[in-house]
Amino acid sequence: MKQIVICAALLLASNFINAQGTMELSKKQQALVVISATEAKGDINGLKAAVNDGFEQGLTVSEIKEALSQLYAYTGFPRSLNALGALQQVIAERTQQGLKTEEGKEADPLPADYDALKQGTKVQTDLFGAFNYAFAPQTDYYLKAHLFGDIFARNNLSHIDREIVTVSTISALPGCEPQLNAHVAGAHKVGVTEEQLCQMPAVLSERVGEEEGQRCAKAVAQFLGQETAIVQTVDFSVWPKGEPNPFNKYFTGQSYLTMLGESGAYNVTFEPGCRNFWHIHHGAVQVLMCVAGRGWYQEWGKPAVQMTPGTVITIPEGVKHWHGAAKDSWFQHVGYETDVQKIHSNEWLEEVSDEVYNQLP
Repeated sequence: MKQIVICAALLLASNFINAQGTMELSKKQQALVVISATEAKGDINGLKAAVNDGFEQGLTVSEIKEALSQLYAYTGFPRSLNALGALQQVIAERTQQGLKTEEGKEADPLPADYDALKQGTKVQTDLFGAFNYAFAPQTDYYLKAHLFGDIFARNNLSHIDREIVTVSTISALPGCEPQLNAHVAGAHKVGVTEEQLCQMPAVLSERVGEEEGQRCAKAVAQFLGQETAIVQTVDFSVWPKGEPNPFNKYFTGQSYLTMLGESGAYNVTFEPGCRNFWHIHHGAVQVLMCVAGRGWYQEWGKPAVQMTPGTVITIPEGVKHWHGAAKDSWFQHVGYETDVQKIHSNEWLEEVSDEVYNQLP
């Protein structure tokens, strides 16, 4: 679990973009966001789905191949080669199914007298300002001559699209925040609008992962000088987020439910600030174990108990209580019932008031 920051950009993006429709990311650019981030995560199944969607949104083989080739400079050859292999598989499957797959235009050849180091130095300076990595001159040369000279010179992707690809990719790489911050600023310099930057975290959160979206949101917020609030995320690859909870009418906020096989156990995921109503279990004892994030459990008339990973709560039959996430954290708990009587039921009561909930840190 990591501490990530959600910025106002993520919370306001959808409303702003609806009001400023001409400023939004195109469908093709949104597809590039998802393709790039899933490549960085090494999620081949997710990548293949994103590539298929990219073709449906109008991306060509040339554009997707170019984006995945560029990414070797950010995620390494293994990730890039695996992704290119996945692209080949998708093309073959679509061909077999008779689905439309446009080849697109390849990059124009560079002039015979093209100076990659000179042009790359100019591109890097335009994006980030003058920079000379004296500690490792060979790396400085690779950045200037190869990445920003050779790769960025290929004109089957615009510099705007290349920076959208790069920002999306680094958003999926934990621990690379300095590079992410630099590329958010660089993206804006080449023409990615503030509105488009604000939309990227929302696309990432919805289609790639909360952690990736929030990491991007933090960088965008810092660039725009917006206030931020610290939020803890959870890794849904460990405990799946699940589907919208069918009992959400008894929750304040949004929760999700995953049944754990046929054991009767279940995993509930709470968004920050989400909690269930006061309720009572009749004819059964409920056991809760926090597996990710931070949350609260409270019995009627008693102080709330904080739940963090490893906290186990046994709830006696007939006790009025509630449980849910902290204001600043996602929260997941596994639950099951024991000592179940022949006649058992849940009695849902009133909401946990904001007055009660907001007293908790």
